[in-house]
Amino acid sequence: MARATGTNSSAVRVTRRVAAAAGRRGDRGEASIQMAIVFPFVILLTLAVVQAGMWFHARNIALAAAREGVTASRTYQATDADGAARAREVLGRIAGDSLRASAVSTAGSGTESVRVTVTGTAPSLLPSIGGLHIDASATGPRERWTTP
Repeated sequence: MARATGTNSSAVRVTRRVAAAAGRRGDRGEASIQMAIVFPFVILLTLAVVQAGMWFHARNIALAAAREGVTASRTYQATDADGAARAREVLGRIAGDSLRASAVSTAGSGTESVRVTVTGTAPSLLPSIGGLHIDASATGPRERWTTP
């Protein structure tokens, strides 16, 4: 009888192993399918974050150039052309490929204030999407003699 119990006991163990293996087979490959579904969204999210960073960097370059142009143009007896030239110089020095097709304008400047606007496009990571437009401007009072 001890033998029958031993055989019965090993049969139960074998049955449990077979049942466990059968249960595991049903989940086989599930992680690969989940990864195939989730991974494109992770890649798109990463590209979106990097693209936003590139746009923000290009915007900061344009704003720095506009501020430098205002600083140069608002000094006593300086002209709007001096400010535009300074903004172009700053763009040439720091923009590189981060700000493309840049243009500098002093439209909106008057006798009491000066305004420098820098426009351009930030490069795009995806070829189907065109460059993102950048428009940064700075304004400041013009230095002049006034009567007390």
